[in-house]
Amino acid sequence: MAAYGRVLANNFLLYFANSVIVTVVAVALMLVMAVAASYVIVRSTTRTARRTFSIFLLGLAIPMQATIIPVYYLIVQLGLYDTLWALILPSAAFALPITVLIIVNFMRDIPKELFESMRVDGASDMAMLWKLVLPLSKPALVTVGIYDALNVWNGFLFPLVLTQSSSRRVLPLSLWSYQGEFTTDIPAVLAAVVLSVLPLLAAYIIGRRQLVAGLTAGFGK
Repeated sequence: MAAYGRVLANNFLLYFANSVIVTVVAVALMLVMAVAASYVIVRSTTRTARRTFSIFLLGLAIPMQATIIPVYYLIVQLGLYDTLWALILPSAAFALPITVLIIVNFMRDIPKELFESMRVDGASDMAMLWKLVLPLSKPALVTVGIYDALNVWNGFLFPLVLTQSSSRRVLPLSLWSYQGEFTTDIPAVLAAVVLSVLPLLAAYIIGRRQLVAGLTAGFGK
């Protein structure tokens, strides 16, 4: 218990709040952009849409570590260095390729007859996206939301390079707070790891229930 006390007394709540803000905003921003891009890719038959999808697929082959220098330069030029936005924007951007790939494949399984019937009824693209695509794509959205949230929450490279002050520190980086010049406070590190995992565990349990509910929602119709 003494280790947990040291962790809580060492700005743990501040680091926890920073991690929550970065994760929630990054995942929300990523989902909005991914859903909009996926809808255009699936519904459009233009060459531009196909090329856009190819660009997203190309992003899967680019490792984060290979782009950290241009990302750092871009963040500095935008005046976002040592802010939470310096973590939110790159995290959302690097999550887009895999997210778009999953959502596009899921949207392609939605019967075209449903789109055509709504179009005949005079529905706009926004109405079809809101009333048809989003409800039927809920399993995919929950899955990628949980997956991307885990990656953002556990991210270490961006916080290490793109932030400097302790007030912008997130939980993975806060583990360094318990490492001295010659020793490491192992009990405090383990306590911090346990406390940082609890929100992820709760989110996974809640998300799993939503995923099962979304997968079985259409069987009773």
